[in-house]
This record gives sequence, C-alpha cells and structure tokens, in this order.
Amino acid sequence: MMKICDLKLKKDEEAVFLLRSLFEQYGYSQFKMNKFEEYELYAGNKDFLISDSIITFTDTNGKLMALKPDVTLSIVKNSGVESSTVEKVYYDENVYRVSKGTKSFKEIMQAGVECIGSIDSYCLYEVLMLACRSLLTLSEDAVLDLSHFGLLTSLLDSFDLSAASKKQLLIAVGEKNIHELDRIGSEAGLINEQKRILKLLVTTYGKPCSVLPVLREALLDYGVEKEIILLESLCSKLEERGFGDLLRIDFSVVNHTDYYNGIVFKGFLKGIPSSVLSGGQYDRLMKKMGHNAGAIGFAVYLDLLEELNTAPKKFDVDAVLLYDDAFSLDAVERAVCELSSKGLTVMAQRALPEKIRAKEIYRINESGVTLLERYA
Repeated sequence: MMKICDLKLKKDEEAVFLLRSLFEQYGYSQFKMNKFEEYELYAGNKDFLISDSIITFTDTNGKLMALKPDVTLSIVKNSGVESSTVEKVYYDENVYRVSKGTKSFKEIMQAGVECIGSIDSYCLYEVLMLACRSLLTLSEDAVLDLSHFGLLTSLLDSFDLSAASKKQLLIAVGEKNIHELDRIGSEAGLINEQKRILKLLVTTYGKPCSVLPVLREALLDYGVEKEIILLESLCSKLEERGFGDLLRIDFSVVNHTDYYNGIVFKGFLKGIPSSVLSGGQYDRLMKKMGHNAGAIGFAVYLDLLEELNTAPKKFDVDAVLLYDDAFSLDAVERAVCELSSKGLTVMAQRALPEKIRAKEIYRINESGVTLLERYA
C-alpha cells in the first residue's frame, strides 16, 4: 500500500501532514469548521483579518453569509473554555481570501494553533516553540521575529499622548520610519529623550543576547521591567532548546491594538519576502467577543510556499509509456508498475502528446519495456 511519504504532494499539502503531526504531538485537538459563517462575525472584526476583502452570499433564509477568510474568529466564537484551564486546538483549513502571492481571491490552505484560557509563561513558551518548529518544518533557513506589544504600548502610555498620536507612532514603528517617528513625536510634544527611546526600539534589531541588554539599560526608568524579564525568560528557554539561531528581537512587529497585547511574532523563510507565519497574544479580541480568558496562537500561510523554488519545471512527467492494441490492459499495467517502482512518474499513452514534456520515452514490446529517448 502506498504511504504518505510515497505520494507526490505539493509543498502546502506536504506541510499540512507534517504540521498536523507536530501539533498533535503536544496534545492539540483538531478544530473543524464549515466553509462559511455569518458575515456579521467578520464584519465586526475586519481589523483582525489579513484582508478585509470577504466573499459573501445570501443564504436561503435571508442571512448574509461569508466564505470563511479566517479560522481564529470561529475558534474564539465557539470556545467554552473555563478560566482555570487551557483549551488547545489546531486547524488545517481552507480559507477564502485575497492571496498575498497572487493578489486575487483564492482558496488557501492554512494551518495553525490556538491556546485559549488561563495563559501562563509555559503556554507562551510552548506556542513560540511550536512556531519555531513549524518554520523549521518548512525550511532550514528561517527567522522568527519576536516583540512584546505590551512593552511598546506601555511606553507610549507613559508619554501621555493622544489616541491619534499613539496610533500614528505605532504605524511609524511598524514601518521602521525614523523620519516619521521624529516628525510625529515633535508634533505630539515629545521631548528629545522620548523620541530617542522610540528610535532605539526601531533600530535595535537582532539576536536576543545582543538586543535585550541594550533595551534593559535604556528602558530602566520606564516601568517595563516585567516585559523585558518575560522576553529574556522566553528567549533563554528557546535558546536552550536549540532555536537560538532562529530568534530575532524586532519591535517593528506591530499588530492591531484593538486585539493584540503582550507577545507578538512573525516568521520568515528565505526566498519569500513576506511573513509566512504570524501570531501573538490576543486577549483584547477575547474580551471583545465576551470571553474572560487569555489567548495566544499563530497561523501558517501555506499558499506562500509556492514562492519557494519557483523555477519552472523542465518536464511535466518523468516517463511517457507508449503502447498499442497488441498489448492487453494487464501488460500495460505491469509496464507502468515496473517504471513507477523505480521512482518515476509515468504517463501511459497510445501516442506521444504534443504538449507534454517528458524526460524519457518508453515503448512496450514483446521483451518488456524499451527506452526510446532520454532528454537531459
């Protein structure tokens, strides 16, 4: 019987099998959902979505429905976790939204985990560890950018700014726009030292061992020691587990303030310009949706794997096997099995197709299978 490892899978399909095994190893249960939800669920939380473009239709009962553009919102909606426990789920679902790769609507395979309930330091570590392992499952050349959104917002709160100024400064931090930070800070009445601290957060990027001591010293008087200690603790544990080469501290990782708090992170693979993994703590979303609990999770955007090794295939199939009426169905089937047992992909045809590019051309004859042509 053919095994999964024997199948010729696309990158996203192979990744789903591997990630599913990883998540189940740590006790995460699979969450399944319908293809569509009531549009109201997404309309009220558009800022949480990657794209606010949603495919909608009217159901037979008159309700406006939407093809699901996201899974996390459905998980939160259906969560019944008690505040003293933790619900751990994973998903691999097709979502329907504008693809980062094609810029058009697409059915996208997405996988991820959600940890909901009484979130403690172990929960934070476990989700970050799973994010690291997920990235390494996809590629050995990966980076996980890690930040603490609560540190950044606490710092801005201490500056006594208007809500509009905070929002503008957060955008500038996310864009690493030093010029805009300086301009907005001056207009908001920040003193030079406050602007220097914000610029330091934006420009100090790199491995935790080099970045965190600098931030600890610079932010000593700003009441964010608890956030620094948490980052130090999590990074230290992840480094102990062998993920040190993946980790980078980057305070430009900024998620929407109406939903996220605490630890936030993004994962990148060499060869793909945008993040393939994104996650963080979203306690504010939980509260907005009526849950008295914390939450942290991440999603892996599997459609972006198409951008890895995107050089066009030289051949459509390894071998074309030519046969005619002189040979029975059994004879053709045996010849196909003979070639496929050598690891070749095989297309059996009565005549050579004009538009099929094959590495090798074979023909069945009385003595078995004969190689007619081989192309480099």
